[in-house]
Amino acid sequence: MAGSRSRPPRGCAGKDERVITLFASEAGINDPFVVPAPITELFEFPAFWLEGTLFAVNRTVLILLLASLLGSALFVLAFRSPSVVPGKLQNACEVIIEFIREQIAIQVMGPEGRAFVPFLTTIFIFVWLNNLFEIIPFVNFPPTSRMAIPGFLAVMIWIVFLVVGMVKQGPRYFWNVAFPPGVPKPIYLLITPIELISTFVVRPLTLAVRLFANMVAGHILLTLLFLAIHAFLFSGLGTPVGLVALAASPLLVGFELVVGILQAYIMTILAAVYIGSSVHPEH
Repeated sequence: MAGSRSRPPRGCAGKDERVITLFASEAGINDPFVVPAPITELFEFPAFWLEGTLFAVNRTVLILLLASLLGSALFVLAFRSPSVVPGKLQNACEVIIEFIREQIAIQVMGPEGRAFVPFLTTIFIFVWLNNLFEIIPFVNFPPTSRMAIPGFLAVMIWIVFLVVGMVKQGPRYFWNVAFPPGVPKPIYLLITPIELISTFVVRPLTLAVRLFANMVAGHILLTLLFLAIHAFLFSGLGTPVGLVALAASPLLVGFELVVGILQAYIMTILAAVYIGSSVHPEH
């Protein structure tokens, strides 16, 4: 009959059909023979407040707000009444600030890097806390897996190192970028396009894509793992496979925790490198 879909005969699919049905029901699909596009459902959420406006709030926005409030609250509480003998929270925050100041800002930019410690610390804490939501139960979603968030951070860093370059070098900043001193003039035909594209396009693009791609991959991997545990262990369709997936889950969660911290560190140190290139053009 026209328009009808062929289905496997009942009784032939057996356990495989039950597995398909289970995965389909997990994705909210009533007909397991319809192939959906489930990847978008892992990252796109409907608005539950101010829907249809520029200020619509959905799950992603709510997590962003929580991460921002949490980061602000941690430092406000830590330094509200600072003491010579710091408490646990103050000590933890001081360790983070000292690490960023000594191992990133000063190490990369020299003494001038002290002025950028607040900016670099904000980037690190913001990215880390948003990445952390990937492994928090009942949330399991990092806002940094939406390209808008890494893209915004990359553009903000890009604007900062451009402004710093113009402040430190004046109007010649763009000339120095396009025509690095000490290069033979004929080589500028090759070097100038590369430098312009690298500075004004590749830098912000790679900053955004690196964080975005890593968090998307981690989110999909954890989702598939938890689906496998549910499908094979709790349904009884493949207990050995489910047990293996269950045993691997703490390792994978720990791995994603490390990846989240590492991505925050990489974003911060690259921001320092790019700003440092504006502060010290000779490097």
